[in-house]
Amino acid sequence: MPAERYAAAYAPGHVTGVFVPQASARDPRARGSIGAGLVLGAGVTAVAEWRPADRRSATVRGPRNEPLPISTEVAHRLLHRYPGALRVDLRHDLPIGQGFGMSAAGALATALAVGSLVGARRTRAVEIAHLADLFGGGGLGGVAAILGGGFEVRVRPGIPPFGRTVRRACRSPVLVGVVDGPVPSPDILGNPRWLARIRRSARGLEELQRSPTLDRFWKASEEFTDRVGLARPRLRDVIDGLRRRGARAAQAMFGGCFFAELPGGPRRAEVLDWLRQRRIAAVELPVDLRGARLLPAARIP
Repeated sequence: MPAERYAAAYAPGHVTGVFVPQASARDPRARGSIGAGLVLGAGVTAVAEWRPADRRSATVRGPRNEPLPISTEVAHRLLHRYPGALRVDLRHDLPIGQGFGMSAAGALATALAVGSLVGARRTRAVEIAHLADLFGGGGLGGVAAILGGGFEVRVRPGIPPFGRTVRRACRSPVLVGVVDGPVPSPDILGNPRWLARIRRSARGLEELQRSPTLDRFWKASEEFTDRVGLARPRLRDVIDGLRRRGARAAQAMFGGCFFAELPGGPRRAEVLDWLRQRRIAAVELPVDLRGARLLPAARIP
């Protein structure tokens, strides 16, 4: 390796509207979930720096030096054959632990950046990111969802070639906002009663898989939110208020947050004004159409 190397990568965030866990496959690369969501135009940027050193070390840091165990595991696994000191700095555009897929995005951005430094194939980097997110308690299927962009429907769980995801372009922006604290996904996904409830609540998923349209996605997402009943009272009140004003709105799984499609015309301004009056921070994001990717050298310090 040269005396010093840099690489950078970006992975978009994601909101899940409806899903069913499918984690029983013998090969963990085929585990995850079926479901549907939107790939967001905000995510995680990873800048990786490798320097020669006598011992192998890997450090992954966020802006506040908070522990990032899933992304750290990715870095260690990709670096394991190479001596030297690796540092990865992550920038998260959205809150962690709020249903925006930041753990999967951090894992995948780290994997692509570090993989570029050590010469790992993209398929290997994706595999390591998926396994770290799966076994680290980050989520089910987040890495598979953000490999590409748009409106995505996971029809078979896992990463390629095990999983299969159908994608459609989506040029309408999505409004996202945080209302409550995080919903710990391991507490839900490790509870058999919640898992059974999730499966019963995803009744619109089969129709969506047969014919993936945005209208069916919003219908399935709203029904899933209502049936599964994970939204706390304040979030539930906001979702109901958005719908009364003409928006399509659902809970992002798993988080104390909503995602919504705003109505057109005067009702759009009415929705935004209503949120401001309630002091609910919300931002309208484009849907990312490209998915996770390496960044050009010009973006690397």
